[in-house]
Amino acid sequence: MANVCQITGKKLMVGNHVSHANNRTKRRFYPNLQTKKFYIPEEDKYITLKVSAAGIRTINKKGIASAIKDAKEKGYL
Repeated sequence: MANVCQITGKKLMVGNHVSHANNRTKRRFYPNLQTKKFYIPEEDKYITLKVSAAGIRTINKKGIASAIKDAKEKGYL
């Protein structure tokens, strides 16, 4: 899947673009995805992930090993 964060599972959302005259047309809300390399010291290797800004903050808070473990349990990775 293209627009999905591999850590948090955030994905594309659909909504309406509402004009000043209240005309509604469909639009998409894309997650803020970045392709980033992370170093895993336990395995002594780098891994490339497609993560959202919130996913990067989660990795900084919990650590890469814990974040990957949780993502695998939830089925995001």
